[in-house]
Amino acid sequence: MRAAGGGGPVGRRGPGAAGRGRAGRRGDGPTRQQEPDRAAPDSGLRVPFHAMGPEAKIEAEITVRRALELPALRRGLPEVLAGADRLDRPVRWVHAGEVPHIASLLKGGELLLTTGLGLGARPSEQRAFIRKLADREIAALVVELGSRFESLPAALVDAARDCGLPLIQLHREVPYVTVTEAIHTEIINSHYALLRRADEILRRCTDVLLRGGGAPEVLRLLADFTGNPLCLETPDGSPLYAAGPDTGDGGPADADPLLAWEGLRDTGVRIDVPGGGPGPDAVRARLVLLPVNAPLAPVHRIAAERAADLLAVVMLQSRQEEVLAARGRGDFLADLAEGRISAAEAPGQARLLGFRPGTEPVLPVVMRLPAGLPSPGGWALLAQALREELAAPGVPVLLGVRPVEGRVPLLVALRAGQDREALADRIAAALRAGVVRAGLDRPAAPRPVVVVGTPGDWAAAGPGLRHAAEAAAAAQGLPEAPWYDARRLDIELLLWRMREHGEQGVLTDFVERAIGPLLAHDRGARQPLLPTLEAYLASAGRKAETARDLNVNRQTLYDRLARIAQLLGTDLDDPQTVLGLRLALRARRHTDHP
Repeated sequence: MRAAGGGGPVGRRGPGAAGRGRAGRRGDGPTRQQEPDRAAPDSGLRVPFHAMGPEAKIEAEITVRRALELPALRRGLPEVLAGADRLDRPVRWVHAGEVPHIASLLKGGELLLTTGLGLGARPSEQRAFIRKLADREIAALVVELGSRFESLPAALVDAARDCGLPLIQLHREVPYVTVTEAIHTEIINSHYALLRRADEILRRCTDVLLRGGGAPEVLRLLADFTGNPLCLETPDGSPLYAAGPDTGDGGPADADPLLAWEGLRDTGVRIDVPGGGPGPDAVRARLVLLPVNAPLAPVHRIAAERAADLLAVVMLQSRQEEVLAARGRGDFLADLAEGRISAAEAPGQARLLGFRPGTEPVLPVVMRLPAGLPSPGGWALLAQALREELAAPGVPVLLGVRPVEGRVPLLVALRAGQDREALADRIAAALRAGVVRAGLDRPAAPRPVVVVGTPGDWAAAGPGLRHAAEAAAAAQGLPEAPWYDARRLDIELLLWRMREHGEQGVLTDFVERAIGPLLAHDRGARQPLLPTLEAYLASAGRKAETARDLNVNRQTLYDRLARIAQLLGTDLDDPQTVLGLRLALRARRHTDHP
């Protein structure tokens, strides 16, 4: 006994698309690469990602080959007569029917079961029957021998070969209902396997947000999951944040996310992030998946749609677009500083981010904020305030933020004939004004440290940014200044690098040998002598100037200097001694010495 009717559809909007009212709007384009289909783990399936139109939906699939391997069809002793090279076609669902016009009832992707009663008696009818099925893009035609044919007609087989339609004949009778149930069970199981994988990435994204992460962390997780770069863009198509998969070895990525977005944004998979206005169709941003390293599978789109809802919640916070764009620019500047972006690639990527210095040199600048400032939610306000303040100098500026390091890196175009020091004054003033405007100028907190590097071309921009960033870390604790010249911080930077590379013990021993007795004296003295030594060295040994700075008479200064020389057992007029004392005072800031 076999069922006379067609197998019921699993449906193109199964569990993976449930509740996705915007699925019809989320169109995407064709993939650029023609690579082998990626198999979904644990499902035994090949799930190709095809070009989808705006009405595309997510569906689980098995292939014709896999369907023929199921016991329900194997019992029929299947024999492939045509389309043996097309058995990896996906089967969307199963249909059984015996009417001549069956093609008009199909939508594509079906595995059609029939005894051949509706195939027609004449060769022309049989060829037309095959052509109509091929035009409908069904997965395969399976004909059971016995009721109508002892063997399939040559016209039918030849037409199937010409159309590239898999044609299978069954030598034994099989219950169609059993075949339908078996294949649909496989489809449903594979669909749930896809959903479990999508649920896992959604859980990981949620955990990241609960631990204080934001949209960039979610985007990086999604990029790792798909194995491809992606980009979050504004509704008008400007990049907000681009992320690529982790290479795992710390090496450069196969494709820079921003350049991949520029080249493939028109053909990538586009998914709306809802919000940004009234109505169910309002769009806050768009997530663009870019098939660079491998084809995209349906599970990637399912996961991306779910991540889009998370991103919509994150972006409800005030000014999230501002901080996302600033973090994206900060990532670009960090990659440039670390050498992950070449001097040849840098101008093109900077142009995508809105920075066009032309042929003028660029000036690297880094502002380092005090520890704990701003709070995680304050970076958006700071980014907007800095951007608005930096518009005042009237020169092209590329500003980024690096919340993890507490840094604000930027590149400034230095116009021909423009004075570096004057421009540095204006940029530093704008940065400090932005900090004040963002409400981060706390009376008890240290001031931000602004370091200005040396102007140069794009080949020098990366090393200049790295030098300025390290110099800004080394300059913490120096006497306050509107800005520091990176070229004059080399000794501080040397000492800082020694500490950062595990040489703090060497620095501590040096400080103890040079000024240890003086520090020990000051710990129990009513009148500490260290400020006197610092003022004396700062004035290059000019005693009259030192006395004025300390607001003491000369005799008092002479007595203090004599006491210092006695404690240290050295001559304060000896140039080598003075050099060592200067270095020891600087090194003390980089040690735990009280």
